[in-house]
Amino acid sequence: MCLLAIVAEEPSYGYEMAQKLRERGLGLVSEGSIYPLLSRLQKQGLVEGYQVVSREGPRRKYYRIAELGRDRLGEWSREWRELSTGVETVLRGGPDV
Repeated sequence: MCLLAIVAEEPSYGYEMAQKLRERGLGLVSEGSIYPLLSRLQKQGLVEGYQVVSREGPRRKYYRIAELGRDRLGEWSREWRELSTGVETVLRGGPDV
């Protein structure tokens, strides 16, 4: 879900996504874990990959979110908010009275 949210902001390539995730507090994310996830997201039709010629080096594969990906991100975000609210309630010892 977090990777899809990064791609939804703007088209990006793998290394760039890893940097953004680390900058936002997900330091455990590595480039090696991102590429298999991107491949799965692409196979599911949630992102689209395309090649861009770089002036600094070899081509880079960029990813952009697909319409199905936007829909799925919305669903996952709603589910996450519900889950995190429930977890917070449990950790606080019950609902506020």
